Amino acid sequence: MGEEHVGEGRMNYPEGHQRHTPRSEAELRQLKNRLNRMVGQMNGIGRMLDENRYCGDILVQVSAVERALENFGYAVLQSHMEACVAEELRQGNAGIIPETIELMKRLK
Repeated sequence: MGEEHVGEGRMNYPEGHQRHTPRSEAELRQLKNRLNRMVGQMNGIGRMLDENRYCGDILVQVSAVERALENFGYAVLQSHMEACVAEELRQGNAGIIPETIELMKRLK
């Protein structure tokens, strides 16, 4: 009880515990802009379906969204490594390493 562990496709923490990442306003704005662009692309795919557009055109857009989401994930991972992981290691918490490895595996 009370220990952090990985399971069921998400990180589990002690009840009532939620971790936060310190992000600058610029970083937060950049991540949200990227996310909003992906939402726009997804909405565009929905419109393409409504219009019964050619499958190949839809697949090109799906591929673009996948690449954008992958790059978004890598940007968040970079931030996690530079801020969260580095801080945990400075505090002597080597347990952050297996957690980070598991997160990296989930990106692919």
